[in-house]
Amino acid sequence: MEIQLKELIDQIKQDGVAAAEAEAKAILEAANREAEGILADAKAKADKMMADAKAENEKVVRAGEDAIRQAGRNLLLSFRESVTRELRAVVGEGVAAAYSSDAFASLIVRAVEAWAAKADTAEIAVLLNEADRRALDEGALAALGAKLGKGVVLRANDTFDGGFRIAVNGDGVYYDYSAEAVVDMLSQYLNPKVAALLKEAK
Repeated sequence: MEIQLKELIDQIKQDGVAAAEAEAKAILEAANREAEGILADAKAKADKMMADAKAENEKVVRAGEDAIRQAGRNLLLSFRESVTRELRAVVGEGVAAAYSSDAFASLIVRAVEAWAAKADTAEIAVLLNEADRRALDEGALAALGAKLGKGVVLRANDTFDGGFRIAVNGDGVYYDYSAEAVVDMLSQYLNPKVAALLKEAK
């Protein structure tokens, strides 16, 4: 009986140890699974953070590059505008100098001669501002008209500062040689050439 009791106790001990080992193994496996899940979750979060940081970095780099490109375009536009302004000022000074010199009268004479050469021209009116009209020798233009066989008259018109306009046959159409019109025309002619030179200088 004592042997049976001892065997029973040994059996209970073995069963308890086996149950404890099985429970410990199950706990360990559950802990391992949980740790793997935590690690996988942490890795996924870390990967997402890295991807987000990379995307944000690329966005910042692109924005910086776009800003640099835009600043370059703005600088080039500003430079072109500055060159255009300077060019217009230089052209304006040249035109003003030509229109305030002795050459001004000869410019008018040449323009009148060119218009008088047209067969359908009967009368030529030269419009000037009052100061320029007074400064010119009306007799010289009248003599020119007589020589050309056309009527040439000077008229005051203070709607422009310098230069002259020509009206042919009194039809109300004016050919504008005012300082402003000539500066506009020369600037428009020169601007594409300057733009082409600036492009070549890149």
